[in-house]
Amino acid sequence: MLVVLYLCNKKKANVCANVKQNEDVNKEEEMKLFYEPDNAYFGDCMPFYHDGTFYVFHQRDARNPRPFEPFEWSLATTKDFVHYEDKGVAIPKEGDDSPEQYIFAGSVFEGNHKFHAIYTAYNRDFAAQGKDAQVLMSAESDDLLNWKKTGKFVLPAPEGYDGNDWRDPFILWEEESQQYIMILGARKLKGKQMRTGRTVWFTSKDLSEWHFEGDFWAPETFTMHEMPDLFRMGDWWYLLTTEYSERSKTIYRMSRSLKGPWIAPADDAFDGRAYYAARSCSDGKHRYLFGWAATKTDNQDMNSWDWAGTFVCHEIYQRPDGTLGVKLPDSMLSAYEPDTEVMKGPATLETVDSQANLHITETPEDFYKVEMDFQISENTRIFGIRLFEDPETGDSYKYEVNLAENRIYFDRTPNQPWYRYFDKGLERPIHLEAGRKYHARLIVDDSIAIMYIDGVSLIARMHAKAGCDLSAYVIDGSIKIENITIAKSLRS
Repeated sequence: MLVVLYLCNKKKANVCANVKQNEDVNKEEEMKLFYEPDNAYFGDCMPFYHDGTFYVFHQRDARNPRPFEPFEWSLATTKDFVHYEDKGVAIPKEGDDSPEQYIFAGSVFEGNHKFHAIYTAYNRDFAAQGKDAQVLMSAESDDLLNWKKTGKFVLPAPEGYDGNDWRDPFILWEEESQQYIMILGARKLKGKQMRTGRTVWFTSKDLSEWHFEGDFWAPETFTMHEMPDLFRMGDWWYLLTTEYSERSKTIYRMSRSLKGPWIAPADDAFDGRAYYAARSCSDGKHRYLFGWAATKTDNQDMNSWDWAGTFVCHEIYQRPDGTLGVKLPDSMLSAYEPDTEVMKGPATLETVDSQANLHITETPEDFYKVEMDFQISENTRIFGIRLFEDPETGDSYKYEVNLAENRIYFDRTPNQPWYRYFDKGLERPIHLEAGRKYHARLIVDDSIAIMYIDGVSLIARMHAKAGCDLSAYVIDGSIKIENITIAKSLRS
């Protein structure tokens, strides 16, 4: 079924009764920008681009009766990350006695005049039976829609590696060596040691015979490497890894050579804790990041993160020094109705030893985009944006930039009684210069909030909106804000 604006029927309590609803949108419907399949949550993604279309292979967790029940590969297609067509199951799971009780992540690629999927087969009961819980298997297709399992490709973990953590293969064709390279996440068996996660690699000339080449990147830092990805942009190679033992986020390393060394930039991530398992894909001109915004358990601010959630696409761009930034894809940006000016002329907030505030506008409860330009002065300590603020109490969420600590973070304010929001991992490093003009873009889509500033993105979830005011503030210093606009709906 083609979803034009991805509207889902969902009645909600309206905490913003004074905000005029868009007349073209039914009040019992919720407008959505980010994709979520019907009656399920979006999990790990295996994107592939072909002939003008992104094939978004992914896992779906219905959480019935609990999270992480056996799932398979499903497929949705899109040309613009706004309109999606649900194609249903692409590669089905098998029964509880099969190695394919789950279809875990893998990779889709083209070779030998066919499309191929190499994926992880997982059975959660096998480890207790003394069998490897995870092996690699394959399927083939002529059209990316209809897949046939080959039943021939079973690649277990070699001796010394953990067969219960052997997953998420990624395959690419490497021109210089004229061979296929497959990387995947693995663990070494070293007694009781835990931080033995690594990325290993195989090579093949013909997709029939694969040669194990050993460790590709083994930093001995994480318990496991998930969803590895490898691509070249300009003169740099980039190696992506999602780890859940330290910060639970997707990070990257960069190198001039596939042989390494793999350098960690100062900011080695694309987003915060709420964005997970991101893989990249290019249409030949732009490279996009396919990850999911995690949900919070029982939709409660104080709870931690669940597996799976909502598909969020970032566009990756390369800075002059080779490091990577992200932004909202242009096709998603152009899907909004034209922006409306919020405030004429610039506003300057200035204070020496206190806080200065600026009410910007009242916003819709569930869906909007706000843009603004800003400049900070020397020695400014903190500035931020409060969203869904109650004008009587000041209760709100906030994106706050602490310039003394060079970080941006998301939280609830005032944090009384402490604490009111489980925000561990919801921060990013950010370095801003006095006198330079920056652009901020705030996206709100139901419970999801995203802030973009200078290539830095930070996703959060909100489940207890107190009001609908949007305001800016500065603590110790000054900030000039101008060109504030808001968009409240998508184009029809």
